[in-house]
Amino acid sequence: MKIGFIGVGNMAKAIIKGMLKADYNGNDILVHSAHTANYETFAKENGLVAESDNSILVKNSDIVVLAVKPQMVKDVLAEVQDKLSTDKLLVSLVSGLSVADMKELVGQNQPVLRTMPNVNVEIGQGMTAVVSDQTLDAEPYLSGVEIFDKIGGSIEVAEKDFPAFSAIAGSAPAYAYLFVDALSRAGVKYGFKKDDATRIAAQVVKGSADMILKSDEIPYALIDKVSSPGGTTVAGLLAMEEAGLSTAVVKGIDATINKELGQ
Repeated sequence: MKIGFIGVGNMAKAIIKGMLKADYNGNDILVHSAHTANYETFAKENGLVAESDNSILVKNSDIVVLAVKPQMVKDVLAEVQDKLSTDKLLVSLVSGLSVADMKELVGQNQPVLRTMPNVNVEIGQGMTAVVSDQTLDAEPYLSGVEIFDKIGGSIEVAEKDFPAFSAIAGSAPAYAYLFVDALSRAGVKYGFKKDDATRIAAQVVKGSADMILKSDEIPYALIDKVSSPGGTTVAGLLAMEEAGLSTAVVKGIDATINKELGQ
């Protein structure tokens, strides 16, 4: 299966790097963008196929990943319209354009999968929202979803919920980094070297996240398992809640969604 990327920006690069780590063959990944030096250099460094224009890329691809800025979509799709077909899946990474918007440009019969990955796809730990107007458990949609499952995980999300997903999955890595850094700084306060404190904090957060994903219990039930009555963990939790940790997190998500919606 040949997978072509129109546009090779940061997110496209992250996805491709994740795919290569997931044992996709570089010869099956085709790339082209308006910035020749960028995509040709990236292709050479990673063993990919650099196509000379978008039409050739689409012709030679089974799945076409559209990774361009919203203002470029209309012109790019007009350029490749005659090379698209009902047996090729168009995967959109374009922010703000719905499946219906895309189908208005490429035709109602063109299979379109709208996606919203986060940057952790680069290390195979991403989380991606997916949606289409068709069932996702049949071809060609299944092959598209499979890409994102192999570089982390995916979840079908209603398009009205994409802004909220963007906040808790797309922006939240930055918030997770902030939490790890705060733990690390606390470690430095009590004598650890910053590198050691950061490594400890990052591993703890990573392990705790894995524990949640592998457990049938809600996070607060897991908190109870770590907390002895009258113990040090309870004291720390109460101090964090008194300082407004949970409220601050929710307010941060509110602000992220409001910004996404232009409010």
